[in-house]
Amino acid sequence: MEKGPFSVEWLAQSSRGGAQPIPPAPQPSSLLGDAGGKQPPSDLATLRGRGAADCSSPGQESEAGGGAVPGRPRTKFSAAQLQELERSFREQRYIGTSEKRRLAAVLNLSQSQIKTWFPNRRMKFKRQTQDAR
Repeated sequence: MEKGPFSVEWLAQSSRGGAQPIPPAPQPSSLLGDAGGKQPPSDLATLRGRGAADCSSPGQESEAGGGAVPGRPRTKFSAAQLQELERSFREQRYIGTSEKRRLAAVLNLSQSQIKTWFPNRRMKFKRQTQDAR
């Protein structure tokens, strides 16, 4: 086993002043087999972005004009999806796991899309109520 940065041995050496310079990070292909599947944060961000771009659902379309995360399309909800999400929001502002699963199945969206929609909608509701005062 190689003693990479942040291993117990490396930390012990660094506290005694005998730490060696950090070697360059291994390529993502070499990370897949070792370290128990754990990857440095920079590689996780790369892989996370790649995974988000690979998976798409019928409720997603890319939007021209660039967004915060390149390669990740903005979700465009259909009128029927929005109607059902709004109905569910009127009944209960905080969504539970079972309701999230049900909505995801009914609306053909991922659970993470449903999970993200609710806090965004709560913020919109908060802005609307503050503006009304």
